[in-house]
Amino acid sequence: MKDFLKINPADNVAVAINALSAGTALNVDGEEITLVADIPAGHKFALRDIAESENVIKYGFPIGHARHAVSRGAFLDHNDIKTNLEGQLDYSDIAIDNPSAPAPGSARKGAEATFMGYERADGQVGIRNELWVIPTVGCVNGIVKQIVDRLNAETKAEGVDGIFGFPHNYGCSQLGDDHENTKKILRDMVHHPNAGGILVVGLGCENNQPKVFEEFCGDYDRSRVKFMVCQEVEGDEVETGVRILRDLYDQARNFKRTTVPASKLRIGLKCGGSDGFSGITANPLLGEFSDWLCDQEGGTTVLTEVPEMFGAETILMRRCADNSLLGQTVSLINNFKEYFLSHGEPVGENPSPGNKAGGISTLEEKALGCTQKSGKSPVFGVMEYGERISNHGLNLLSAPGNDLVASTALAAAGCQMVLFTTGRGTPFGTFVPTMKISTNSGLAKRKPTWIDFNAGRLVEDSSMADVLADFIDYVLKVASGEEVNSEKSGIHEIAIFKNGVTL
Repeated sequence: MKDFLKINPADNVAVAINALSAGTALNVDGEEITLVADIPAGHKFALRDIAESENVIKYGFPIGHARHAVSRGAFLDHNDIKTNLEGQLDYSDIAIDNPSAPAPGSARKGAEATFMGYERADGQVGIRNELWVIPTVGCVNGIVKQIVDRLNAETKAEGVDGIFGFPHNYGCSQLGDDHENTKKILRDMVHHPNAGGILVVGLGCENNQPKVFEEFCGDYDRSRVKFMVCQEVEGDEVETGVRILRDLYDQARNFKRTTVPASKLRIGLKCGGSDGFSGITANPLLGEFSDWLCDQEGGTTVLTEVPEMFGAETILMRRCADNSLLGQTVSLINNFKEYFLSHGEPVGENPSPGNKAGGISTLEEKALGCTQKSGKSPVFGVMEYGERISNHGLNLLSAPGNDLVASTALAAAGCQMVLFTTGRGTPFGTFVPTMKISTNSGLAKRKPTWIDFNAGRLVEDSSMADVLADFIDYVLKVASGEEVNSEKSGIHEIAIFKNGVTL
């Protein structure tokens, strides 16, 4: 195993794979470099002298500029590098590199893979057959919990993949976009194929009026989705809710898994608690997986975390399938920058204390690692927050970097599973299976109840081809019913994006 990695020939920094001590002599491109400081694993050191204000290059792109002169062999972190990011740009000089991009699936590789899924009446395929109770407003969260607890105690969820409620704080005292965002996310859950039955519970006096919300849901599966308004129930609303949910449970138990092509999968791509290995191991692995799935005819992946595209956005823009999508991607980026600026916040601030401790110094560095989850496939769709998938292949989705909000948005878009890479670790899970992929083997060993797959093998002499084959096999097993750790821990959460006034 190598002690360090120079990612791109143009880089003027390298990354320590193992912790390195001051005085260590390294051979880099045939030249000897002696380290002048200790370098923690995942962190950067200079391959040559870097002048004050000169760009620091990693992944072949600038990740910011040096705050002061840096000597060859020196350690660099966020104290030494300053972002180059600024406000909105017009990107008028960006041209797409693939003006005749092939349609998704037109370059399929090998035999079509399959998994065991639940075919729904609307043509969607679920990878779970769960019962969900969704509140239209936070005021009924307690009632939802009682309904779920009662049926779980009665049935032990035998014959289904679980019975869950999804409390949230919204649905009332909201205006404008916040109100619409709440409605959209809850509507998207109503249409999600991972649920074999859904009970929507309203109060009756909230802004998110149950009858209006039901109309907002459009043409939903009325055999699989039921509504209850608590203020309209005579007597015990919990007993009434349990009775409705029991009927849905009896019906859901009749759904059976059948063999379906992997092209029916819609997979969300997310990272959080990142470190210096994220852009070297786990995120490139997801990129390879994304390309593989998009090469299955109809396979779909979704990349979000728009602020974590800042600094790498032009890479995605050049991969747009046509100029219309290029324009939508420019708007996606600039609109999110305007969101930051309208609140008086800089567009270049994003790496968390954990990110910085793990070796990520600037937002550009984070973005260049983050966007590798999208692989090399063309961009075939750009979605607003709360919008559902309508295009196969790689899609971009508007949502913030926040782990819970972004993962909820991916699931709401129609993704049956979220692939979540992490170098620091996190236990959470959204309302679909949320698979944790570690960037380093140390984390996988320390947190076996959090981490589902270890991509750290990629810097331990395992080939990408071998790790990818294992990863594809594991994803298909999870799609066929094998639980990830967050499911085993009973973690199923939602978080809705909020921007404006609360009444």
